[in-house]
Amino acid sequence: MAVKLSAGDDEADEVAEINVTPFIDVMLVLLIIFMVAAPLSTVDVPVDLPTSNAAPQERPDEPVYLTIQKDLTLSLGEQPIGREELAAGLDAATKTNHDERIFVRADGSVPYTDVMAVMNALRRAGYLKIGLVGLEDPAAVTAAPGK
Repeated sequence: MAVKLSAGDDEADEVAEINVTPFIDVMLVLLIIFMVAAPLSTVDVPVDLPTSNAAPQERPDEPVYLTIQKDLTLSLGEQPIGREELAAGLDAATKTNHDERIFVRADGSVPYTDVMAVMNALRRAGYLKIGLVGLEDPAAVTAAPGK
């Protein structure tokens, strides 16, 4: 039981506690913004990727995706691009940084010769760091040695 020993002052005491209600409100608004923005930042070009059992690698903040679809059309990010405009489109996407890794996503039904033709076009454009993208096979990753 607490007893107040003051002489009856009517002055309001100072509160030394932090009001966290505005902080919680701001955090909830930021959470909603990120929940809405996250799906919009993914690539939405439909492609049937083959699965991979390799350990996943780190992804850069803004990866450059080159997609080869079933009908052999190319898409840089989400925008369709012709093979003749590929070098100029890559230079615009990477700001002429030829050391940036280009991630190639190819549909599983695309012949290997066509994938190699696109990789040769990337090499001719000066992009030598190429990553191949595939779907992860969760059963193979958990069964991998050393895991």
